[in-house]
Amino acid sequence: MIADAIPGASLLEVAGAAHLAGVEKPEAVTAALLAHFRPGPAARGHRRVPPRGGMRVRRSVLGPAHVDRAIDRTTPFTARFQDFITRYAWGEIWTSDILDRRTRSCVTLTALVAHGHEAELAMHVRAALTNGLTREEIGEVLLQTAVYCGVPAANSAFAVAQGVFDGLDRTSDSDD
Repeated sequence: MIADAIPGASLLEVAGAAHLAGVEKPEAVTAALLAHFRPGPAARGHRRVPPRGGMRVRRSVLGPAHVDRAIDRTTPFTARFQDFITRYAWGEIWTSDILDRRTRSCVTLTALVAHGHEAELAMHVRAALTNGLTREEIGEVLLQTAVYCGVPAANSAFAVAQGVFDGLDRTSDSDD
């Protein structure tokens, strides 16, 4: 998609328009142009499409099944949040080449432990494995959190990680 290749570009779909959007939905197109040239909230009736770069990274790190479930559960209420995390977390932060994905996973695990986000922690333990961390390295990150985030937080994190590892081991045993 062209918008993925142009820094700062975005794609905006005009609902109910096809080939001649300016003729078919003149009010919506005018509102979109005004919103583009005058920063502010997007015009009503438009849906921002997340950049494919963010979605590609999100699927690569979290796995297509997880992302598909999240997208399938999207409601009108949560749609803007899904767009936000895809564009900013996955499309800008996780796509930066300043830190590699292994390092990002270490930072993410630590932040999730520090704030007690155990459901997200389980998801990111799996992501850390996908990003190339070993179980031993994940354990080392969690041990580091015991010093800086507290022993109770690290204790809970080790339990979450062990649950993820046990689940993966059960899955690989059943594949044999």
